Amino acid sequence: MEDNDKYEGITADQDSPQPQVPGQDQNGGVSQELENLKKERDGLYDRLLRKQAEFENYKKRIDREKSDYTQFALSELMKELLNSLDSFDLAIQNAAAEGPGAEKMLRGFELIYKQLQDTLARSGLKPIEAKGKQFDPNYHQAVSTEASEELEENTVVHEMRKGYTLNGRLLRPAMVTVSVKA
Repeated sequence: MEDNDKYEGITADQDSPQPQVPGQDQNGGVSQELENLKKERDGLYDRLLRKQAEFENYKKRIDREKSDYTQFALSELMKELLNSLDSFDLAIQNAAAEGPGAEKMLRGFELIYKQLQDTLARSGLKPIEAKGKQFDPNYHQAVSTEASEELEENTVVHEMRKGYTLNGRLLRPAMVTVSVKA
C-alpha cells in the first residue's frame, strides 16, 4: 500500500516535470498503468473474498452432511431390528392368552421388549401413535377399511404393524385399518 501512495503522489503533482519514458506519452502513461494495477489488485482481492466465502460454505455443508450421515447411518439396522420388535409384540400377545403358567414367560418377554425399546429410543427411534388418530398418509399406510357409525371418517381403527420415526424422519409407516362411513 505504501508503494501506491508514492505513485499517487507522483501522478497528483502535475506541475513538476516528469521524466520521459520511452514508449509513453508524458501525461497518461504512468497513471494508466497505475489504474490497471489498481484494477488488477481489486479483482484479485474480490476473488480472494469469494474463495474464502466458498470455503466457509463448503465447511458448513460438509459438517451438515456428516451430521446427517451419523444421524441416519443406522436406519438399515433399525429397520432390521423392527422385525424383532414385531415378533416380540406377537409373542407377548400369544403368551398372555396361554394361561396362568405363562405369566412368568410373559413377564420375561415384556422386560426384554422394554429393554430393546429403551435402547432403540436412545438412538432416536420413536413409535408413531396411530390408533384413534386421524389418518395421515405421511405416517400411516392404510391396508384396509372398516365401516363405522361411531367413529369419524378417516380415523385409524386398528394398528396391524407399528410405524416408527428415526430422529424425526419416517423410518417405517404404521400399517393401519381406517374407518369409513357406513
